[in-house]
Parts: sequence; structure tokens; C-alpha cells
Amino acid sequence: VIDEVEYLKVCNLDQVWEGEMEVFEVDEEEVLIVHAPGGEVRAYNPICPHQEQPLIEGELENCVLTCSAHLWQFDVLSGEGINPTGTSLINYPVKTEEGAIWVAFPK
Repeated sequence: VIDEVEYLKVCNLDQVWEGEMEVFEVDEEEVLIVHAPGGEVRAYNPICPHQEQPLIEGELENCVLTCSAHLWQFDVLSGEGINPTGTSLINYPVKTEEGAIWVAFPK
């Protein structure tokens, strides 16, 4: 359980185009920002839960992120596993304000 979080600016919204994803480092923490088709923005731990592969090396098509290593697939809007099911990405609360993307990290 996260008791307290602190929203930190990760990047400007125009740094991650709709339909793209990018990894940013904030206070020595890496975060995967996904700007999903349709405009929703999500923030995840950038490592695949399967065998700790970098998700940025994968492919984002529509709202499905496919890990490059073993082709695990995740719904980027929910973070839930599509193939296989029963798994999920670690997500962080995210908000967009004043043209920037802010992510909540544990204090």
C-alpha cells in the first residue's frame, strides 16, 4: 500500500505523440509513458513482468503493447495481460496538466 505519493513532471505532452510510447527517468526511476490511440495517457513500470525485458523494445499497435522478447501482450489502457491473461503491468497514477504529463511516485 502506498501511503503518500508525489506527482512529478515527467515530460511535456508533445514529447510522446498519440500512438507512441517512450521511457523517461525521473529521480532515478524509469517510467514508460504510453500515449494511447484516442488520447489517453498511461504510466507503467517499463519492464515486462515475464522475464524483465524492456517494454520500450516492444511494439505498440492500437491499444496493445507486445513485448519483443516472448510476445506477451498487454492492454495499455488497463495494463492487464491479453496473452497470457492473469498478469498485468505495474501502473502509476498519471495526470496531464498545462501541457505536461505528471506521474505519482511513492514518497
